[in-house]
Amino acid sequence: MITVQYAKAFPHMRINSVEPGFTATDLNDHRGTQTVEEGAEIIVRMAQLDQHGPTGGYFDVHGSLPW
Repeated sequence: MITVQYAKAFPHMRINSVEPGFTATDLNDHRGTQTVEEGAEIIVRMAQLDQHGPTGGYFDVHGSLPW
């Protein structure tokens, strides 16, 4: 809900939430099923959106996710 509210408050910015997946990090004692690089892919992709990209959404590496 906060993502949608921020997206409405700042219409000239692209504001989204991302799900990086179960990534092997210190936080989970490296039990994740993907590398840090794989987990970062969606974060980097969304950070590079231009003014025509989606806003107010929730995404993983495969695309849009339902709230």
